[in-house]
Amino acid sequence: MPKKRHQKQYSKPQSTAPASLSSSTAASRHNSHHDDQQQNRSVNELLADLRRAGLRDGGSSQIRPAEAFVQPTVPPAIRQILQLPETPAPPPRRPVRVDATGRRLPPGPAPPRSWVSRPAGSGLYSDPRTLIEFGGAQNYAQRPLPGMVLPAKGSLMDLVLKGFARTWDWQVEYCRYILYELPTRVRGALLAYIGLYSEKGLTLQDMRAILLPPPPVVYEDDEDSHYEQERQRGFLPPGVVNDDFSCLDLSWSLGRSLKIRELSDFLYPPQAAAVVSTADPKDSWDAPDDEPTLEPSIPAALLPNLTRLSLALDPEHAHNVSWRHLLSFATHMPNLTHLSLAFWPEPSLTPNAKLATMVTAQGQVVQYGATGPYSHSLDNDWTEAIMVLNRLSKSLYRLEHLDLTGCGLWASALWSKSGHDMVDWVGAWGKVERIVMYAGYKLGEEAGSSERARYEMVTENARRVERHVRGRRAEKGMGKRGIVVETDEEGKE
Repeated sequence: MPKKRHQKQYSKPQSTAPASLSSSTAASRHNSHHDDQQQNRSVNELLADLRRAGLRDGGSSQIRPAEAFVQPTVPPAIRQILQLPETPAPPPRRPVRVDATGRRLPPGPAPPRSWVSRPAGSGLYSDPRTLIEFGGAQNYAQRPLPGMVLPAKGSLMDLVLKGFARTWDWQVEYCRYILYELPTRVRGALLAYIGLYSEKGLTLQDMRAILLPPPPVVYEDDEDSHYEQERQRGFLPPGVVNDDFSCLDLSWSLGRSLKIRELSDFLYPPQAAAVVSTADPKDSWDAPDDEPTLEPSIPAALLPNLTRLSLALDPEHAHNVSWRHLLSFATHMPNLTHLSLAFWPEPSLTPNAKLATMVTAQGQVVQYGATGPYSHSLDNDWTEAIMVLNRLSKSLYRLEHLDLTGCGLWASALWSKSGHDMVDWVGAWGKVERIVMYAGYKLGEEAGSSERARYEMVTENARRVERHVRGRRAEKGMGKRGIVVETDEEGKE
């Protein structure tokens, strides 16, 4: 039978490649052959190639990464025999990066410029006195006592503490076991922020949570109870932890959520009686026991080195404080150097008895208190105020800075004289160098003539206090110990 012939559908390709692909094919074969040789080479051969490449590129400015770590270490004698070139010098070390204060920065790339470029005065901690002019401040909260380390306005710490204070009721429960171990400056700033930004202000329980170790936790498990006992033993005594606590800012809390009497009992606990047995040794075990005697023990102050204290009041709660309690509280603070009594009412031991009267045995109706409704306005009688301030000065005889912002209405007591009594600016308060006497408010654009006259009277009273103190000290030969009274500039709102 005849063979069937099948027509081929596809033709056989050419035996030779096109001219356009011949060069690429040869290059690929050469590269594959070169790769095979590279894989078969040993590590020593690769290092030798790197050395030869480094010697050929000795004049180049850039150094390869392998050369920075693999340097030829041929002895000089062998180098001369083999006629090898000199070993290149090691690359210079990278200079140490330091910040503006000279502190060494951590290794690694520099931070972005947006991280380090911040407006002036926005550091973590700075002195607000250098950032805010006293005359331009809008409220007392912007003028803390000198030396009080508070975060700069707008800084990260400022924002964190504000949020912490606004949610303090939740934070005190969640963070109660770590508040005691915070740095001193953070705890001091936290106390100030709670008084300013918390709804109810700073309370005695809040101060206990920050200044005292946390209470022990009761566990049913013996192992957990043992761990809790060990943790309680690890806490240092409050007098040791608060040893460097020198500033306490209680602005706007006193009279609103905190009382002076409970504050005094908390910072300076009353004397506790210690049981001491003074009985003689007994001759027999059956002898009756003698009653032990009680001897008072010296209490330990919670803040032993407190030198700056702010008792500034909220003007709406100024009637809730007592000068009598302040005089008792001041007897525990002889080392105080800076004190703020901003917006305190006029010094009086019986402020609620201005209108009260009493009948004597002879039938005469006399005033009950030392200060009456017309004692200052008509009689110019500041006897009680002078007496109270003198008692305060005898307790705070190391005072150097006194803030009386908002107290311009009773500033006359600072220079007035009642018989032979007057405020002692030479003896007890002879070390006072600065008195702050701002009005405590700003005049509005629609202020009337009477309001402007009252505002200018506060400024004039501050200048008169300055002249009086300088004159008294000059009479006693203390002219070199001057005084500065800060107040609002006249004619400015």
